[in-house]
Amino acid sequence: MSKDDIRLNIPNLISLARLFSVPITVWLLIHAYYQAAFWILLLACLSDAADGFIAKQFNLQTELGGYLDPIADKALLVSVFVTLALNDQIYIWLAILVVFRDALIVLGVILYQFLYQRLSMRPLLSSKINTTAQFALSALVMALAAFEYAAPLAVFWLSVVVAATTVWSGASYVFAWGRSVYAMEPGE
Repeated sequence: MSKDDIRLNIPNLISLARLFSVPITVWLLIHAYYQAAFWILLLACLSDAADGFIAKQFNLQTELGGYLDPIADKALLVSVFVTLALNDQIYIWLAILVVFRDALIVLGVILYQFLYQRLSMRPLLSSKINTTAQFALSALVMALAAFEYAAPLAVFWLSVVVAATTVWSGASYVFAWGRSVYAMEPGE
């Protein structure tokens, strides 16, 4: 790993800021400051798009950024989902599914790295779609709470989308890793 792979450039600093927003957002949600939590989540969503765009546009992609970006996204989304579920604002089964999928991926990454030591962090399309759906549901629920509006059908159907993309994304990683391992096995 070279120094360029671990440097703190602007995209990496944006990802770090998103990571540092996690405890603030959770605190705001616990204390029912939904409007402030909504705006922080919205900034986090925009920062997720911005850091990737800046990294690609200005050739600032690093190995550190390949890890920081998804860690920041998952830390924020898992924390928000758990907090909203504990506040009875999203379905508890959905929060469990989101946490399970992310735990499965983290364990898969650790196991793959331990066994093969050749893991490169490349998010799958299904994961990007899932992250977008999770951000959308979180933002919708927070906005509804912040502005005291009810839209149970919108929350229900977006929850269904999040559940479907969560299962799809988790399965996609398992299959991708399985194919990779199979390709590395010596022929019989």
